[in-house]
Amino acid sequence: MSLSIRVRLCMMMFLNYVIWGSWYVTITTYLTTTLHFTGTQAGAVFGTASIAAMISPFFVGLVADRFFATERVLSVLYLLGAVLMYAVTTATTFPAVYGLMLLYCLSYFPTIALTNSLLLQHVRNAGQDFPLIRVFGTLGWIVIGLVVGAMAVEKTTGQFFLGAGVSVAMGLFSLVLPHTPPPAKGEKLSVRKVLGLDALEMLKDKSFLAFSIASVLACIPLTFYFSFTNNYLNDVHVANAAGKMTLGQASEVIMMLVMPFVLRRLSVKGILVMGLAAWAVRYTLLAFGDAGPGVWMFYLAIILHGVCYDFFFMTGQLYTDQQAPAHLRSAAQGFITFLTYGIGMYAGSILSGSALDFFTTGSGDTAVRDWKPFWLCSAAGAFVILLLIVVMFRSKAKIESTPATT
Repeated sequence: MSLSIRVRLCMMMFLNYVIWGSWYVTITTYLTTTLHFTGTQAGAVFGTASIAAMISPFFVGLVADRFFATERVLSVLYLLGAVLMYAVTTATTFPAVYGLMLLYCLSYFPTIALTNSLLLQHVRNAGQDFPLIRVFGTLGWIVIGLVVGAMAVEKTTGQFFLGAGVSVAMGLFSLVLPHTPPPAKGEKLSVRKVLGLDALEMLKDKSFLAFSIASVLACIPLTFYFSFTNNYLNDVHVANAAGKMTLGQASEVIMMLVMPFVLRRLSVKGILVMGLAAWAVRYTLLAFGDAGPGVWMFYLAIILHGVCYDFFFMTGQLYTDQQAPAHLRSAAQGFITFLTYGIGMYAGSILSGSALDFFTTGSGDTAVRDWKPFWLCSAAGAFVILLLIVVMFRSKAKIESTPATT
């Protein structure tokens, strides 16, 4: 792979996650603080991302993989997304914001699979090259989080203007990405393959079934964090909350470098349990922290993100790939993505919003939220899922190093 291609792929990942990070962790702050949406309404808007995550694999499988070059599809999606994101800045009612965000997410979330696909088709060694290029996505998330925090636009439409502007830039930049023709052009269309239903046979393995159930459930407390942590930190008057939250992505980068060491020494079950334990600890810290002497609890809760995310979700992706027969690897990844980012996070979006309303008295400018029980409920949920893995996940497998096949 030439230096020119490598640089373009790194920039692609960087900009793609800048777009996502511009609004994802701050939108509920804007919705509840500025537009005075209820927690349920804010959670529903946040859940449009999960609806899109459930639908986007079908789009990729039916359209992008069979008919058009990937870079051209990306260009159209980014430019369409820019228009829709700009439209969000003009909407003030729940139906309008919900509808526009749903359309926007349907245009954005296919780009995650498409950029990964494009990258994998141009690297020589997936195991070696993919993480080193993918990490630029995390760096992009960190940069935009710092920008949003420094500009103090968490409560304003400024976050959407940022996302729309970068989407325009990415729409144009996509046209100079390496040419990537549709990989499945001319192949016979199989609805079962597009939907990833072939991977259902893996559920016969009781440990993989337990892991799949736990993956769905784990995304519920995960969504509590992504949906309302920024809102919470602003509510308790933590300065530059968006900027501080980027420490989570910084820790994720560090943990990516540490993971090979962890994977060699611990079983899959051990790593999953440690990840879920970190989630329970993180939510407990959020419950008892404050913006004064207890602010260290907030910092520690944010920094735990690397352990929380990589130990459960990255390990889960590797475990899924290892357990899947060679001919089912793509279907298995699509299936686990559908369960987690789709079903699990959608359920979490709805439940987190309802929970916030349950622990809120008053409405509008007079709304008072009791955050401590909100976070303790999340901690309890993570601990229950940990017990599920301890009891039902019987496999003693470790993640094995295998040479890249692409």
